[in-house]
Amino acid sequence: MTDKLALLLRELSNDPGLTQRALASRVRTSLGSVNALLSEAKSAGLLNEDATLTPAGQKYLEPFRVDGAVILAAGFGSRFVPLTYERPKGLLKVNGERMIERQIRQLREVGITDITLVVGYLKEAFEYLIDLYGVKLLYNPDFSTMNNISSVYHAASLFEGRNMYLLSSDNWMRENLFHTYEPGSWYAAVHADSETREWVLHYNKKELITSVEIGGRDADVMYGPVYLSRDFSAALLPALKEAYHTPGKEQYYWENVYLDLLAAKKAPPLSVNLQPDGVIYEFENLEELRAFDASYRDHSDSKAMALISEVFQVPESQITGIECLKAGMTNRSFLFRIKGKAYICRIPGEGTEKLIDRRAEGESYRAIAPLGLAEELIYFNPENGYKISVYYEDARSADPESEADLRACMEVLKKLHRAPCRVSQRFDLGERIAFYESLCLEKGEIPFLDYAEVREKMNRLLSWIHGLQRPETLSHIDPVYANFLFTGEGIRLIDWEYAGMADPLIDFAMATIYAEKDFGYAFRLLDYYGDTDVPRDKAEQLVTAYMALGGFLWALWAVYKEALGVSFGTYPLTQYRYAKEGYRRFAEREGGADNPLN
Repeated sequence: MTDKLALLLRELSNDPGLTQRALASRVRTSLGSVNALLSEAKSAGLLNEDATLTPAGQKYLEPFRVDGAVILAAGFGSRFVPLTYERPKGLLKVNGERMIERQIRQLREVGITDITLVVGYLKEAFEYLIDLYGVKLLYNPDFSTMNNISSVYHAASLFEGRNMYLLSSDNWMRENLFHTYEPGSWYAAVHADSETREWVLHYNKKELITSVEIGGRDADVMYGPVYLSRDFSAALLPALKEAYHTPGKEQYYWENVYLDLLAAKKAPPLSVNLQPDGVIYEFENLEELRAFDASYRDHSDSKAMALISEVFQVPESQITGIECLKAGMTNRSFLFRIKGKAYICRIPGEGTEKLIDRRAEGESYRAIAPLGLAEELIYFNPENGYKISVYYEDARSADPESEADLRACMEVLKKLHRAPCRVSQRFDLGERIAFYESLCLEKGEIPFLDYAEVREKMNRLLSWIHGLQRPETLSHIDPVYANFLFTGEGIRLIDWEYAGMADPLIDFAMATIYAEKDFGYAFRLLDYYGDTDVPRDKAEQLVTAYMALGGFLWALWAVYKEALGVSFGTYPLTQYRYAKEGYRRFAEREGGADNPLN
């Protein structure tokens, strides 16, 4: 609960000449109450007759001194792609000043210099702030898998026994809302006249929050910075730590923990700090930022936006309808529209310059162009891998459980495999494994404790395959069901960056392990495909070997990507299991004294 006397003293310490009416406005109370507070302060020896603070008054304020601030800056900011592909949202400029720098500057203006940024996505981009402002960086290892509850959890020790601001790096405040002293915990709020999906506040006459609901109309909503007293944090943190470790609460905001306490009537007091319109901004997307800051209409300082502008010969203001698409495992992509027509821009992900030969990818697209199988390209850069292609409205991905869909997909693969397409690049499993292995070792130890043993087993499989001298055709290598698009113009097989000359049977293995399906699924694909160049038992034998080798390869690939800071959850483990299980199945299928693995 806000200490009104402390609030009065704070305002007078900043400006002893304030009128009683002005004081009433700042303390958010009546004129009569202000008169009573002034009399109380003078009687207690906290104020001189000229309304300046006495030493006793200054001492009264000291328990309310703000000790520092934590700024949450770990998130990706998906609604601001493609700008946030290049820099975190908090580092975007608004009216020429980076949002997070504006907050740091405002904090320092009131004497708050103990400032910690909780970082995650593109964490290195914040490093310059250490030298510029003396801030500290705290890394949140959960930033890609959990919501902001994880950032507060990792920063919990900073709140213990301290009065702290808790801020979001992507807020922009026209006025400085911070103070040297804060007489009570609060959450900033603004009024929403129209329909809103923000968190709507209900509070009593003392301005203490009593309940919160999602969405409403003509209501005050949670919006902007927060101040948490040491007493508030003492009540919140135990519940937050418990929630952090509770399965199913990974996507909790820290505010969800407070709401749970509120519903259980265990929440510490939290006041509403209602701000006038036009003071606090939280831009939801590029369109909102364009409306506020005219410089973003045609000069967003984004490489991707500049490229699109150049390719289509339009100003950036005509690039609209931008949406972040689900990030692939290799690249990032976003949807955009120009003059009502939709396109996709692909931006290569971290480390792909080492993993993918973009010139070879371009060669594959040229080779298959006469077949009409791939997506329609508008732009392709073989130097950096940027790609712009047509977006197929109302298209859908193949259903991995639909026999009809899978049969249709296998017909597309058959058309590819039987076409006279040739490219210079080979997809050689042995060479790729050795290459990815070397990249992993450059970053440190490969984390699988039985790696040497499994590597030897993969070597045996490679030797066996090499001895067969299998015929090679142009193969897709990444024919997972999500890459088959059912459009009004037929099926399009997209994403050809791994394509190369290889045994066509490798496509069945890769389709299966990418989708994390079992070995039986791969054999079903063979059924739908029809005859191959070898008897069915031999085909299954080869596909099993390729699944083992493919799993081993992509496990190494994922280990390397994770060393670059990209999290893939259980994917490396799943792929490594394919290697071990595939080898076991292959050995059992071979059996007998003539087992080539002996």
